[in-house]
Amino acid sequence: MSFQYDVIVLGAGASGLMLASHAAKRGRSVLILEKANKVGKKILMSGGGKCNFTNLYVEPEHFISHNPHFVISALSRYTNWDFIGLVCDYGIAYEERKHGQLFTLKGAKEILNMLLSECEKAGGVEIQTDSEVKAVTKQENGRFQVRTPHASYTAESVVVASGGLSIPTLGGSGIGYELAKQFGHHVYPTRAGLVPFTFSDQFKEVTTRLSGNALDVTLSNTQNSFNEALLFTHRGLSGPSALQLSNYWNSGEGFQIDFFPSHELLAYFKAKKQQQPKVLLRTLLSELAAKSIVLELQQLIWPAHAETAIGQLSDALLEEICKQLHAFAVKPSGTEGYRTAEVTLGGVDTTEVSSKTMQSKREPGLFFVGEVLDVTGHLGGYNFQWAWASAVAAAEFV
Repeated sequence: MSFQYDVIVLGAGASGLMLASHAAKRGRSVLILEKANKVGKKILMSGGGKCNFTNLYVEPEHFISHNPHFVISALSRYTNWDFIGLVCDYGIAYEERKHGQLFTLKGAKEILNMLLSECEKAGGVEIQTDSEVKAVTKQENGRFQVRTPHASYTAESVVVASGGLSIPTLGGSGIGYELAKQFGHHVYPTRAGLVPFTFSDQFKEVTTRLSGNALDVTLSNTQNSFNEALLFTHRGLSGPSALQLSNYWNSGEGFQIDFFPSHELLAYFKAKKQQQPKVLLRTLLSELAAKSIVLELQQLIWPAHAETAIGQLSDALLEEICKQLHAFAVKPSGTEGYRTAEVTLGGVDTTEVSSKTMQSKREPGLFFVGEVLDVTGHLGGYNFQWAWASAVAAAEFV
């Protein structure tokens, strides 16, 4: 026997819960099937448990996709201000951090509870956890049949809100990509995004010794550059600048670190050479960064002149040292992978999905929302905003 619904949503994450509440407001009966034992696991751990739920400044250029115009329609119809309004309606206290990032003050659970409350208020939303989808098929009558180990369900519309492959311990899986391919969709190759870099060369020893230290830097490669904090770890490099650049990095490539982006070091050194000729370079740089970081940079860049006073260093040598400090080249061996990645790059080709409705152009009644699509936001609340916006767009048509 099959249980019948208007809409079946695969995944009880940000986009799945958002879609369910909005579809139910239209009078649709909705079933959410969640593989994990709890709903919204990724919401709860996001933003260090504080949930960076959106950003004050949301523009299409904050998203990566093979089809960059795809995001415009949904983002313009359900904006960051719409979601902020909902947060305010629930009296959820939040704060603005740098770059317009908005975080809850009391924890991510408030956002999850708000979404669940919206589903409850709308009525007609049923949520089943521990329900891994085993098969989705289209019946002759045009309805979809969805099978789990426990039961079989049918619906007019199926919404794939299963997320990506990131953090499998929280329920990340590839079922969305498999379903897309099953129904004839092209899926771009996936890889871990917003993820720390790892190293296996001499630089790994440096990052291990500096583990826990952070510095505001600029990381850059041929595709992009980010001026934010860099965190040294036992495995390599993390922090906002590294996570952001990982979205624009491919295996085998290197990138550059400007350790002192807000200082014109050569002019600074030349002035000090006149004023304090007996001072050491490390002494001067220790005014700008932690001593432990400066000592490692000294060992990497000017070990032979570590004890030479600045007055004894030629301008040409100072220039060479500055070049390295402003553009130090590193080559990661890889990233920490899906285990710690915040998002999955790649996914369902958006040229085969309606940007207005999120409906498949290949299979009527099949919808894709959130991370499963080939849309990846920068760090800073953009992936959540895409989840909200794409879900609301689809909810009007399921």
